[in-house]
Amino acid sequence: MFDILLTSDEQGPLYIQLYRHIRGLIQRGAIPDGTKLPSIRALSQQIHFSKNTIETAYQMLIEEGYVISKPRSGLYVVAPLLLQTNTNQHAFNLSQNTNEKALQSPYAPIDFSLLETDSESFPLQAWKACLNESFNYNSCRIHQYGDYKGEYALRLQIAHYLKQSRGVTCSPEQILVGTGMSNSLHLLSKLIGQSARVAFEKNAIAQVGDLFSQNGYTVVSFPLNENLSITEIMPGNIDAVYVTPSHRPSGNHLSYAIRQELIHWAYHNQSHIIEDDYDGEFRHAGKTIPSLQGLDPHGVVIYIGTFSKAFTPALRMNYMVLPPQLLPKLQSMERTLSSPSRLDQLAMALFMERGHWYRHIRKMRNTYRKKHERMLQLIHTHLGSHVQIESGGAGLHIELTVNRTCSAEELKELAHAKGVRVYSSQQPELVPNNKKPKIYLGFGGITIKDMERGIPLLKEAWIR
Repeated sequence: MFDILLTSDEQGPLYIQLYRHIRGLIQRGAIPDGTKLPSIRALSQQIHFSKNTIETAYQMLIEEGYVISKPRSGLYVVAPLLLQTNTNQHAFNLSQNTNEKALQSPYAPIDFSLLETDSESFPLQAWKACLNESFNYNSCRIHQYGDYKGEYALRLQIAHYLKQSRGVTCSPEQILVGTGMSNSLHLLSKLIGQSARVAFEKNAIAQVGDLFSQNGYTVVSFPLNENLSITEIMPGNIDAVYVTPSHRPSGNHLSYAIRQELIHWAYHNQSHIIEDDYDGEFRHAGKTIPSLQGLDPHGVVIYIGTFSKAFTPALRMNYMVLPPQLLPKLQSMERTLSSPSRLDQLAMALFMERGHWYRHIRKMRNTYRKKHERMLQLIHTHLGSHVQIESGGAGLHIELTVNRTCSAEELKELAHAKGVRVYSSQQPELVPNNKKPKIYLGFGGITIKDMERGIPLLKEAWIR
């Protein structure tokens, strides 16, 4: 067991503080490779944080590769290369009588995280006002359980927003407000089968692969290729297909022809499509691509959206739009549903009703467009012909194909040695050996100043 001691110097929401603190311990070798992390319940009792806060921090560690989840066993640290380096560096710094900041300097990398969002743009004053007003207006209701599907006022606002902005056709009755992707997948496992076979695009970087497995799904990868028909590439006996049609791994969207074919295939094979529209609001050039669900006349698409990318992951709030034919099954599942805090839901309903949400989305689109443009400029300037860029003009990350005969894992290690953290596919074993490695750089949470420091360091790391 190790101690988690957050200091007054920590910044940001509690889940970010905890995530960064544990990440720092791993990077400095204070938590060695193979160490089992405390369970969510045990750590909650130790540091008196909510289970949701700890679960969010742990999930970020899993998704960034610091920790792996072993079914029915727990979470384990993965840091085989950092251990030797950090031990030597730690001994050297102690002998030089340096302080802890010196110990951290090589191991606090510039992080092109795929998960973090722009914290400087959060509409703090407007959100605080809506929280206060929702408390005053609903003080008589906060001692009661709310609607198991989520507060109707919020579902009404979400339905309106999805229709206007994402082309989703639904009523408030089809919407379930949940506490995150894991919660939604757990519910779907009850609706479409606990041992459902789910097709997952090869080399996808969406951070949900482990969540499917943890919730009892069998994940089967398939090579989504615009030049081949869905019937040619889809595995057999598939219960659902997971796709991110507005923003695939390369950043490109799924073409209209493939969308139509996918819906047709799902209908004729009595299957479902799980559309994850986690960052569909953010297209940096051209018109925003409407949802796949809006094209579906058969009710085969299950649409999932979130407030995490556009607002904050600390809210732990997402939503799912179910096809009408799945709704009757919910009547016997009321006790298994889990919606977020009523107060947060009512505040968000007020936030959206008063137009703050739409103004915030416009602001974030502008912020992320500028970051996207600056990232591309820096890559062209410093990496040039040594990489090919696949950004697709959407989402919060850029895909790089690096012109080197090595693996993506080697590139990540070279970058980290220079103090930069980058990312690769969650399924590296599916990348053919004769293909050039792909690396992913997120720009949602990183500052432009850190971009301008980080990209030249990648040049030093990768170009000989």
